[in-house]
Amino acid sequence: MTDDLTTLHTDLAARADAAGLLDVAYRIVDSPIGALLLAATPTGLVRVAFEREGFDDVLDALAAKISPRILASSERLAIAATQLDDYFAGRRRHFDLPIDHTLSSGFRLDVQRHLPDIDYGHTMSYAQVAELVGNPKAVRAVGTACATNPHPVVVPCHRVLRADGGLGGYLGGAEAKRALLTLEGAA
Repeated sequence: MTDDLTTLHTDLAARADAAGLLDVAYRIVDSPIGALLLAATPTGLVRVAFEREGFDDVLDALAAKISPRILASSERLAIAATQLDDYFAGRRRHFDLPIDHTLSSGFRLDVQRHLPDIDYGHTMSYAQVAELVGNPKAVRAVGTACATNPHPVVVPCHRVLRADGGLGGYLGGAEAKRALLTLEGAA
């Protein structure tokens, strides 16, 4: 019975996607820092969420902000899942995925677009990122942009630290941030 339901669900998601009726596809993947929810629109990866955020809450927010036409669908997120697996296995140092920036705008988006400029295994301070984006006085705003990054791990806000070298905040929690930095050899 379970196999039949899985087959029916997979078929429904594929048909909805082919007909242009699937606005947000999602899947949950396991990782060394806990389960992650991946969500994508036809444009690209729109959200990576930590389990501590509450996956149902994240899906409700996506339904309100993007579209209520959301289904679990592994196919649209297969490449993202593979790249995350490779990253956590130490075989990938950067992500090559289309990103949907619908959930960010303004200065936050400017910061988030520059975060991939911080190389794997390296870190920058919030002040250095503010300088990088051309607004050296916007240190707190950089912190807010990192805290609201809808693509953690893939868009590496975990590489941004306090000026004193402290971790600062992280949506996935301090242990997840420390684990990512350790994985990359930056901690």
